[in-house]
Amino acid sequence: MAGGRGGESGARGWDESDIRIRPGKGSRPRTKRRPTHSDAASAMVVSVDRGRWGCVLLDDGPDHVAGTWIVTMRARELGRTPIVVGDHVGVVGDLTGTRDTLSRIIRVEDRSTVLRRTADDSDPYERVVVANAELLLIVVAVADPPPRAGFVARALVAAYTGGLEPVLCLTKGDLDDPSVFAAEFEALDVPVLQVGIDDDLAALHELIDGRISAMIGHSGVGKSTLVNRLIPDAHRAVGVVSGVGKGRHTSTQSVALELGTDGWVVDTPGIRSFGLAHVSPDDVVGAFSDLHEIAEECPRGCTHQGPPADPECRFDAITDPAAHRRALAVRELLGVLQSNDAWALGTDQD
Repeated sequence: MAGGRGGESGARGWDESDIRIRPGKGSRPRTKRRPTHSDAASAMVVSVDRGRWGCVLLDDGPDHVAGTWIVTMRARELGRTPIVVGDHVGVVGDLTGTRDTLSRIIRVEDRSTVLRRTADDSDPYERVVVANAELLLIVVAVADPPPRAGFVARALVAAYTGGLEPVLCLTKGDLDDPSVFAAEFEALDVPVLQVGIDDDLAALHELIDGRISAMIGHSGVGKSTLVNRLIPDAHRAVGVVSGVGKGRHTSTQSVALELGTDGWVVDTPGIRSFGLAHVSPDDVVGAFSDLHEIAEECPRGCTHQGPPADPECRFDAITDPAAHRRALAVRELLGVLQSNDAWALGTDQD
């Protein structure tokens, strides 16, 4: 029998090619095809907290209704793609908004504007704080605490270079004359509104209704009071949009709050610094079309600061009074790029 088996084996000619080895998981060929998610619903990110994004659906669909609030996670194929409040995203999965359900963000749409910052002026890593906002509401008290022009200037630079329209919102006008501080930015044609606790907010509503606005301001300037006047149930709304399944109230995170007039206000209590390391002088000047044309005639490397640093800067040759005042105001903005003042950076903000 043994001999028979041996002869049979020799006749068939067994060799190593007859041995089949099942490939391991790591060696199996993987397809590069990814689902297109053509049926993904459109949504806007309204809150962010530790790997979870609160979103509101923007359109109706077979299995979802516009205005529904959902909790989402980032799809694996997005890797570490940053997703911030205000981003327009595509979402799939359970879109009913039922408690304890989780959807997936599968794409992030191109941003029309960005409010960005760095931790300080020496940090090269820029962080996008809010996406797709049209307005930047800069809330400043005219007294108690005293207004800081440096912080406002930095906020203006961030707005201009990010594509947002800045609006200066002054509070506590009953304690001091707001026109004195407002005059410092008159040449930039920045809208200035008084929004103190006793002031009428009609002019502000004309600007923000139907639009997305980001709001920033130091602790104690009355920003929370203003938010609550614009959105009476803001405290309840914050609890809803920031309750994204992690069991923590994100009072230090940006959150979008819906106005009753078809608009959104993005409150940004978490901004503790306003570094501008990512901004160059040309970025600032480029926000002003008339000055940008003049700056093209400046010598290479001109920082537009004027003498003695830039003795041949063409800003000094401007003859139109209004344009010259604006050029001087822009020079003040450029000056903050060299400043490391703690108040200007916002490091004292709560």
